[in-house]
Amino acid sequence: MRVIFIGSVESSRRMLEKLLHLRANIVGVVTQKSSAFNADFADLTDICEGCSIPYRYVEKINERETIQWIERLLPDVIFCFGFSQLLNNEVLGIAPMGVIGFHPAKLPQNRGRHPIIWALALGLEKTASTFFFMSKDADDGDILSQVDIEITYEDNARTLYDKIISAALIQIETFLPKLYDKTFRRTSQDRAQANYWRKRIKKDGEIDFRMCSRTIYNLVRALTKPYVGAHVVYKGHEVRVWDAREVQVNLSNIEHGKVINVAQGQVLVKCADNAILLITHEFEGLPIVGEYLQ
Repeated sequence: MRVIFIGSVESSRRMLEKLLHLRANIVGVVTQKSSAFNADFADLTDICEGCSIPYRYVEKINERETIQWIERLLPDVIFCFGFSQLLNNEVLGIAPMGVIGFHPAKLPQNRGRHPIIWALALGLEKTASTFFFMSKDADDGDILSQVDIEITYEDNARTLYDKIISAALIQIETFLPKLYDKTFRRTSQDRAQANYWRKRIKKDGEIDFRMCSRTIYNLVRALTKPYVGAHVVYKGHEVRVWDAREVQVNLSNIEHGKVINVAQGQVLVKCADNAILLITHEFEGLPIVGEYLQ
């Protein structure tokens, strides 16, 4: 079975390594030289060069030269794991078995952008690792493999990312032989259950201390590394916050955004209901008690 692999992020790299460990016949890799969009961008070309796999850098996956390059390699199936562009019908139709995509959410729910970030920011308690046969619509198409993933209160973007990829690697090991011998099953998605998450914008990462402590905690853990980080505004500058903790306080007469304690480099700030402790951050100079953060 001849496989073309498309991807350009950390999860792509780990899945490509898994496929090669399983001796999948990767005949070509389509990737990107850099990405202004993906905070978890990963270069795949050292793997390709080490295994003598042809690769092609692209800016737009649907460009004519890329389509022709893929066609010349005669793939039986295309794996598109971790790539932030929609494939057109021409690309989707190249391989006889189609294109298998990956989405870290419980399809048909939670299609669209930033599924790990939104799951944490919204305080969900469960997500999933899903492989599916791609169609012209985003995250639509029959499901090949899906495994539920629990989200704990302690999880953040890094730990949930790793949980999902660990599950995905096991799924690949399970479904790859079924693709070889055509014993895989396709499960159609119930489109009536589908919703779409939108593209995150910069404002979504700003901590507003009018929020409750749980909402702020969820925002910080959703955007921590490998992503861009949540931020507060202090003296007109954005300050990244990478780790925070909810703190119960009985200060109903204190305004939101007021710094109520600073100790050992950590900043305790009043929010709508309780307080939030900013543990790991990028303040160049710590605020002082009594100051306000926006």
